[in-house]
Amino acid sequence: MRLMHAEVKAAIDRIDGRIRPVTLARLDPGAVSTGHPDPLDEGPVQPCEVWLAMEHMQHTGSFKARGALNFLQTHQDAGTLPKAGVTIASGGNAGLACAWAARLQGVRATVFLPETAPAVKIAKLRSYGADVRLVGSEYAEALAACKAFAATTGALASHAYDHHLIAAGAGTLMEEIRTQLPDVDTVVVAVGGGGLFTGVATVAQYHGIRTVAVEPENCRALNAAIEAGEPVDVTVDSIAADSLGARRASTMALHAAQHDRTHSVLVTDHQIVRARQALWDHRRLAVEHGAATALAALLGPDQHTAQWDTATPAGQTGRSYRPGSGEKVVVILCGANTDPSDLANAPHSAQS
Repeated sequence: MRLMHAEVKAAIDRIDGRIRPVTLARLDPGAVSTGHPDPLDEGPVQPCEVWLAMEHMQHTGSFKARGALNFLQTHQDAGTLPKAGVTIASGGNAGLACAWAARLQGVRATVFLPETAPAVKIAKLRSYGADVRLVGSEYAEALAACKAFAATTGALASHAYDHHLIAAGAGTLMEEIRTQLPDVDTVVVAVGGGGLFTGVATVAQYHGIRTVAVEPENCRALNAAIEAGEPVDVTVDSIAADSLGARRASTMALHAAQHDRTHSVLVTDHQIVRARQALWDHRRLAVEHGAATALAALLGPDQHTAQWDTATPAGQTGRSYRPGSGEKVVVILCGANTDPSDLANAPHSAQS
């Protein structure tokens, strides 16, 4: 089933006033820090505008707050929030958002995470009052435990990305972007299971805006689904796996990707690290690797990518995205739940 634009519009009304409006900041290529060139200078060679959508400043540190609040508010309005509360499996960010929204609604949240989840996310979850359960090494294992818990206790099962209310809430971000920048041509978004992508792409397509879906080359659930024509399981092995490590993309995400204004791009872990470090070195923005994945598509070639690729049609894969002359591009920085100590201690990105 496809997500409809009307569902996003309904979500806007439902969560209005309780979500932080996204801040857009125009990227200013040409910055130099302590003699080390900004890697973004090596990116798009055509004159274009690149804007950062700083959604990492959202409640709970990621865009996930939008979908979680839309999901729980809908059930609250319908009187279908059980006494057992809500439960969710997550790599971290969706659990944080669910726990935050549950606290707003006065219900309990039980969150299942892989044992590999970052300590910073576990600590923050507990600060929201969530009951945290660590299970397995991948999101899929945590999801299985979550489903069993819901069946046993009667808790309301939420989902990190594969639910219309979750995706519709995420789509409210794109409506805000378009309101602030009505002539935006392209939005670049990182993809894990596809909740954010589905919401963003649905709104973008409605308004005739191009969507570039960016994934780590070894966490390519959506890209693999596009190739196969249906969601398929993939291996999960990336530095960004804690937020983009879904083994399988949602059917909604695949439907949103099967559009002539949607393009798939894969990037290396090296590009992701480089993008994340550049944001810190030259703009003092500390984001998680999943957020840096979107920006990595604009950084161009490094020793692991031989040359630029222009974005390819849906169903094909590019290695980067080069905007055209005069193109207005928005890159979504989707989350900041990260330990920044590795940023401060790392060598400059230009030297990595």
